[in-house]
Amino acid sequence: MLRIGMLTSGGDCQALNAAMRGVVKGVCSKRNDVEIYGFQDGYKGLIYGNFEMLSSKDFSGILTRGGTILGTSRQPFKLMRVPDANGLDKVEAMKHTYHKLCLDCLVILGGNGTHKTANLLREEGLNVVTLPKTIDNDLWGTDMTFGFQSAVDIATDTIDRIHTTATSHSRVFIIEVMGHKVGHVTLHAGIAGGADVILLPEIPYDIDEVVHVIQNRSKVGKSFTIIAVAEGAISKEDAKLKKKEYKEKIANRKYPSIAYELAEQIQTRTDKEVRITVPGHTQRGGSPCPYDRVFATRMGAAASELILNKEYGYMLGTKNGKTIKVPLQDVAGKLKYVDPECGLIKEAKMVGISFGS
Repeated sequence: MLRIGMLTSGGDCQALNAAMRGVVKGVCSKRNDVEIYGFQDGYKGLIYGNFEMLSSKDFSGILTRGGTILGTSRQPFKLMRVPDANGLDKVEAMKHTYHKLCLDCLVILGGNGTHKTANLLREEGLNVVTLPKTIDNDLWGTDMTFGFQSAVDIATDTIDRIHTTATSHSRVFIIEVMGHKVGHVTLHAGIAGGADVILLPEIPYDIDEVVHVIQNRSKVGKSFTIIAVAEGAISKEDAKLKKKEYKEKIANRKYPSIAYELAEQIQTRTDKEVRITVPGHTQRGGSPCPYDRVFATRMGAAASELILNKEYGYMLGTKNGKTIKVPLQDVAGKLKYVDPECGLIKEAKMVGISFGS
């Protein structure tokens, strides 16, 4: 009997179901003696033993469904070694659940924080295989994560729709895109949507430069400006602050987010009306785009092969179009940032996009 535990952790996104489907279809195509234990709400289900027995039928018809049929939750890695309110040792509890059910392995789908805990479980002796889920595309060791392209499509569609009203009213529009620490989604959506300014966490911006772009566009008869800003974008002044000082400033600022701070600064320095659009969690929702369906299926199928071959301790990923396996210890705790000197940034600048620097 092959017993597989499965969970989805962290923020949800498109193609989680598609990836799990790929795993189950791949394993069940080779073996008939398979039991699937689906843990509810991420690591919480593994900690407290909340699970349901699933069969291959439960994974039928979910290729196009967004979200996750298992539910998910955020369990911060820094608190994994901290006992819960009742004094329960979370790590020992997860190990107990794993051994009590006589699992052969755990399949874990998640992003950066999820992979830290997955690697911790590997270090504790559990058999683990992971799949790269995050709309941010910031996991180390893989060119792509599922959820990213779907999020880019939604953010791009938002920018596309804003273009018409921005043009009609000669306004400056700020579209705030998800991305606290990395700007991959904002970069791709900004270019695809024809944004005039793209502000990323990796490239501290100068508000004077942003205003300069707006004024120059007005001088040449372009009455509107589209600004795509990552929610984690930071000014050059703030980038000079120490981490603690910056956190204190964010905690005490009067603005709900960076878009509103930018809007006020632009409004006071120009004669333009400024409007803000925040697509927010719509970027995580809905059906996965075709690319994500294919990619998630490939990752799931590759994971099933590792399980059948009893190769554990890896994340599946892709490099130059080829499926690869990456040791979990090489992934955990690392982020894949936008390289300010990368070709995509240089080419975007060539077509006149400003990064506020």
